[in-house]
Amino acid sequence: MNSIPVIAVFDVGKTNKKLFLFDESYNIVFERSARFNEIVDEDGFACENLDALKKSVLDSLNEVKRLTEFRLEAVNFSAYGASFVYLDKDGEAIAPLYNYLKPYPEKLKKKFYDTYGDEAKIAFETASPALESLNSGLQLYRIKYEQPELFKRIKYALHLPQYLSYLISGRAFSDCTSIGCHTALWDFEKNTYHNWVIKEGIDKILAPIAPSNGVVEPSDKKEHYQVGMGLHDSSAALIPYLASFNMPFVLQSTGTWSISLNPFNQSPLTAEELEKDCLNYIQYKGKPVKASRLFSGHEYDVGIKAIAEKYGEDVIKYRNITIDTDLTGDDISAYFELMHNLVAKQKEATDLVLKNSPVKRIFVDGGFSKNAVFMNLLAKTFPDVEVYAASMAQATALGTALSIHYSWNTKADIPGDLINLKYYSGTKERGLI
Repeated sequence: MNSIPVIAVFDVGKTNKKLFLFDESYNIVFERSARFNEIVDEDGFACENLDALKKSVLDSLNEVKRLTEFRLEAVNFSAYGASFVYLDKDGEAIAPLYNYLKPYPEKLKKKFYDTYGDEAKIAFETASPALESLNSGLQLYRIKYEQPELFKRIKYALHLPQYLSYLISGRAFSDCTSIGCHTALWDFEKNTYHNWVIKEGIDKILAPIAPSNGVVEPSDKKEHYQVGMGLHDSSAALIPYLASFNMPFVLQSTGTWSISLNPFNQSPLTAEELEKDCLNYIQYKGKPVKASRLFSGHEYDVGIKAIAEKYGEDVIKYRNITIDTDLTGDDISAYFELMHNLVAKQKEATDLVLKNSPVKRIFVDGGFSKNAVFMNLLAKTFPDVEVYAASMAQATALGTALSIHYSWNTKADIPGDLINLKYYSGTKERGLI
């Protein structure tokens, strides 16, 4: 039997670490998931178990190569951003993968902004809201001044997706999707590293920037598959939409965070937008993507739990409620009030990236795309825009595979049926607020 040509994609989230094999039509033909217990850094703060992650990636790839029904043609990686792996001259990790939620020292933060400009100025120039450790550039600044001996030993600081690629290729690269994601490293107007990065000498430990759709050979010269550079996960999730649609759109990617991404809005961020948690990403072809963030998935989970506890119900009751449900009761009224409030906040956040752009479509993927109440209210809130619930299998992993399509896939064209859409007109509404 002929083996199936596949690409392996490692999709590394904060909680779940997943491996997928896609065939040339981008069907998932194999998948595996793992979770690791966190460890702690030298300050006792929780962080990624980097050794366990490294072992899992290498072991899983070896397992794939032993599966005779598949022929490995390429491997690529997506991972969460804002975390660096620090390599010494021998290519070994020499520090923890510090958690981007780790509190940042106020004294050091003051030193940084006193030296290079206030928070608003740096945020405007780097299109990165001031987010302390979530600005991964400030993690490098912290190491330089808190751990100078460690800083001297660093040959390369690699964002996590590029470190995963390095494990297989043995070659160190930086990637624009990671650099351009609220790092405070990149000057968006000058299209190069910000002046503070150069003055601190941090650019010297950042690996050469490679194209996000580039590939290299694995370090084991006996192998013949291609190795991608790795992508920031939010940018990877956008790729299937960019590959499938030419008409301008906003992608509202929902989960714990709801992130509205507009790749068709090239206007510079304003001070007001930055204050409201807007930022710019850089998509895999190097163009900026205006984005806004909302903690709505978390707010929904907290709200539903509170309603269920208050009225003695199970949260499962609210999973399949529709806009015209016949259910009545105070808890149902509370549920609809929660949904109206969430959609009102979502409109405000999405409007920030819609402004001054030709967008006539909103695609919603992730958890809220399956919530009929949310989708109907959202459609009513945006009467001049077509609103769709979008679904596909593993958008982030799929986008990661698509980014290097032309390096491994023998099919000339990307399939046109990658995304399933359901249109919401917003004509129905349950009267409440």
